[in-house]
Amino acid sequence: MAEKPKRPLSAYMLWLNSAREQIKKENPGIKVTEIAKKGGELWRGMKDKSVSIAEWEYKAAKMKDEYNKQMQDFERNGGSKETVTKKKKGRP
Repeated sequence: MAEKPKRPLSAYMLWLNSAREQIKKENPGIKVTEIAKKGGELWRGMKDKSVSIAEWEYKAAKMKDEYNKQMQDFERNGGSKETVTKKKKGRP
């Protein structure tokens, strides 16, 4: 059986992935957790959100549409929305 499709990234995560190197370049020695924090500040502070963010929201919407199509195919081919195997914590 085919694997369940992975959920699409949000507009923010798509943007952060594209901006990550620039954030690291502008802030040498920045920690991974600080990159996400700085990215959040930049995302919230974008001046022209209607244009800047709209591009990323459009890309995210396209990815979500593709994900929904893949999920329909997955379910048609015998897949389930429920996780097939659940790993138990603790004893193997």
